Amino acid sequence: MDTSTDEIIKEVPGLVRIFKGGRIQKLYVPNIVPAGTDPSSGVISKDVVISQEVNISARLYIPNPTKSNQKLPLLIFFHGGGFVIETTTSSMYHNFLNLVVSESNVVAVSVDYRLAPEFPLPIAYEDSWEAIKWVAEHVNGNGPEPWLNEYADLQNIFIAGDSAGGNIAHHMAIRVGSDTPSGLSFQGAILLHPYFWGKERVGDESDWIKPEMVAYLDGLWAFAHPGSSGPDDPLINPDMDPRITGMGCSKMLVCIGGNDFMRARDWNYKAVIEKSGWKGKLQVAEDKGEEHVFFLQKPSSANACTLRTRICSFINQA
Repeated sequence: MDTSTDEIIKEVPGLVRIFKGGRIQKLYVPNIVPAGTDPSSGVISKDVVISQEVNISARLYIPNPTKSNQKLPLLIFFHGGGFVIETTTSSMYHNFLNLVVSESNVVAVSVDYRLAPEFPLPIAYEDSWEAIKWVAEHVNGNGPEPWLNEYADLQNIFIAGDSAGGNIAHHMAIRVGSDTPSGLSFQGAILLHPYFWGKERVGDESDWIKPEMVAYLDGLWAFAHPGSSGPDDPLINPDMDPRITGMGCSKMLVCIGGNDFMRARDWNYKAVIEKSGWKGKLQVAEDKGEEHVFFLQKPSSANACTLRTRICSFINQA
């Protein structure tokens, strides 16, 4: 019996592996939950197809419509997962967006971009841009999705994401700066523990980050983007990207976990933005003692509630 096809040729420990015969095994499988009405918040959600041609979908959220007779800010959200795992239908992301939509009184489009290694980067960025163009189809109030036509203020759009999704949000904010779809107006970007990396250590990384973590993160990026130039690719290292100065929003919120393995990288991002020449307003907040994307895993904790309040204030402040 030939067992050579069971040989593992590539692996990101704990996330995904590829076998010699081409089979792909996702080692992390999220808990999937259906869309519907959230009993605790009244938020309503549903799944929609953005593109049948390339299989891009989204989960849409609206707060209880009786809360407001006016159109609401639109939050376009990109989930995390290292570009290789997670989905909009994951219970962690579904629960998080129910809370954000209810507390911030926004409409949300949670984008289900395609994942590596089946669809290596830059496909996730391309899918995310397709989602933004799909939103633009609703500018005149006659787009394919009634919820966006009726409830979303397309002059008041925010781009957001966590971890790899924060990386995507960063790049979408840059792209709308030079290529804003007609009729859309982007007010801000919200980056929650964004996933950035680089060849050289920054801040205090050299003091605490272990060689095995460096190797892991180097390998994860190479796995997700095998055609990349490496850890200093501008897609993963914003310090190498001169386009930041043209970011297409007037304000940005970056949230950092005090015990996050990305914390030094995220504080470095603040320095990169400040020296870039971007004229917008940057707000950075650190939640002391918290791990990477803690707000998904501990949504009822005091710091998670504070983080969501921060998001609400950022979106709704005059």
